[in-house]
Amino acid sequence: MTSDRPLPALSTDTAAGLAVFTRIAEALERLAPPVPAKSDIRAADGFVWDAAHTRLEPVPRINRVPMELLRGVELQRRTLYENTERFALGLPANNALLWGARGMGKSSLVKAVHAEINARHPGSLALIEIHREDLETLPKLLHILRDGDRRAVVYCDDLSFDHSDNSYKSLKAVLEGGIEGRPENVLFYATSNRRHLMARDMIENERSTAINPSEAVEEKVSLSDRFGLWLGFHSCDQDTFFAMIEGYAQAYGIEVPRDQLLAEAREWQVTRGSRSGRVAWQFIQDLAGRHGKKVA
Repeated sequence: MTSDRPLPALSTDTAAGLAVFTRIAEALERLAPPVPAKSDIRAADGFVWDAAHTRLEPVPRINRVPMELLRGVELQRRTLYENTERFALGLPANNALLWGARGMGKSSLVKAVHAEINARHPGSLALIEIHREDLETLPKLLHILRDGDRRAVVYCDDLSFDHSDNSYKSLKAVLEGGIEGRPENVLFYATSNRRHLMARDMIENERSTAINPSEAVEEKVSLSDRFGLWLGFHSCDQDTFFAMIEGYAQAYGIEVPRDQLLAEAREWQVTRGSRSGRVAWQFIQDLAGRHGKKVA
């Protein structure tokens, strides 16, 4: 049975104490970090992992080159495409390490293959870039993706490690050795100028300072063994370089007599001191600008 009598009034001290506690609670609420927004894996086809806020940032337009314009890497192109398509279709596939010469299209191939897969199987695959310095947060990213309803390729460009960097241990555990392992709906691709991801002097230092040199070296070198697919990229010869130039010129409608085109390309190559897909693309950008053509 309820009473109609009014509740007794709070004493002045009690009311003041409650006011203090209320202000403290409000201040703590303002200081507390906001709850991170849930990442929508279907918001875009490409994302960048924001490690500081543990969320996926959508990329409206991925910067890439059409796959047919990547010359001199036909075997690598076919192999990576087939591996990625199997994964997109729910079949077994391997983590991939693309290693070798600078500027030969390693990162361009990853992005181009992703575009081709989604063109053939719309919406089947997300591409998520994680920066090398954020690799220690990779388990958090995989935890978000594990329960997602979309397959994803997590991609790290220019992966390598120096003497004081121990984040390679986190990567090893995630790729194969961890208790949870890699989620079934995630594949990991990396590019590097180094086949074993470690500088030679780093490996030599391990040999000279470790109690058991062979075991210490094995621990570091074995990281690359976690990638089931290795694709090597090597410096191109003159004919391949010219084929790249001609392919770009034709694709973007740059009409220059062939002899003139190759002569200018040869001069550009000499001034740069190297031949590669990157040098070819830089030449085409210069040439297109001089001829009033857009290449985007």
